[in-house]
Amino acid sequence: MKLPQNLPRLLLGWYDANKRDLPWRQDKEPYHVWLSEIMLQQTRVEAVKGYYERFLRALPSVEALAQCDDEQLHKLWEGLGYYSRVRNLKKASIQIMELHGGIFPGKYAEILALPGIGEYTAGAISSICFDLPVPAVDGNVLRVVARLTGDERPVDQPAFKKEVTAALKDIYPERAGDFTQSLMELGATLCGPNWMPRCGSCPCAAICKAYKEGKTNIIPVKTPKKEKRTEEMTVLILSCEDRLALRKRPDQGLLASLWEFPHIPGHLDAEQALDAIQAMGLKPRELCRQTERSHIFTHIRWNMRGFYVEVEATEGTLRWLTREQIADTAALPTAFRQFLEGQDHV
Repeated sequence: MKLPQNLPRLLLGWYDANKRDLPWRQDKEPYHVWLSEIMLQQTRVEAVKGYYERFLRALPSVEALAQCDDEQLHKLWEGLGYYSRVRNLKKASIQIMELHGGIFPGKYAEILALPGIGEYTAGAISSICFDLPVPAVDGNVLRVVARLTGDERPVDQPAFKKEVTAALKDIYPERAGDFTQSLMELGATLCGPNWMPRCGSCPCAAICKAYKEGKTNIIPVKTPKKEKRTEEMTVLILSCEDRLALRKRPDQGLLASLWEFPHIPGHLDAEQALDAIQAMGLKPRELCRQTERSHIFTHIRWNMRGFYVEVEATEGTLRWLTREQIADTAALPTAFRQFLEGQDHV
């Protein structure tokens, strides 16, 4: 695979005139770029802005992140999902403090060795912060290159990504960081994934094979996705006076170490749900209502039936918190938080 030698010139001129004003583009501080790139994985730019600014207010440095309590860390990340990302952020910050004296490493291999950082993120930090000619190849870049070259191979195959990375290395300019961001920007704005590309405004239209051949609607090609596994569960939203019952999830696996409402595999009916609550050592006082919710993870869909039940007294193995305490201190994943949001009372 070969890319046009004039691609950097075309993209850099367009980027200088059209780049979005994003909070993480205000400087080239590695901690800021790193945090933004981790947050932007699987998450929309608009959703990340508020989280990014709140996170930095609470934890303005690598050192602050390394010393942060896990409960506070999870709370700062609450709602972003993919919580392993934030746990790896802390692991990497500790490694930076211990191995690099608190200074973010400036070599690609050292950055790649940090927990939770793969080739894409290491390339982004290396080029954006240190102007190293290292490509950062994500879905946006793969889409752009596939259309530019008219390549109809599946873009989600490792061999294709390897070819794209090598082809980009051959043409990287001195303004490495801006070139990296210009590729990302083009893929996120004009050459996006879920709409017809805006080829009339694209700086690369004259050198784009997919545009010339009328194939922008079929390129990029992706391998068909496997159908998500479905799991059913019954969620118990238990209240006693002004407190709700939560419990901690295991330290390993999906949503590790976060809080949740008690739940039981399968869809129970009302009578079965009340029996299950009694089996927990609690005395149901009133079944207030029932609702149905769902949540989609990468490979799993949860279909959840929720029962809101008042009980007579709190029980020792559960944690009983007010809504204010939950809002302030307990990181409740979106899958369970949806049973709390929009409800004035239980």
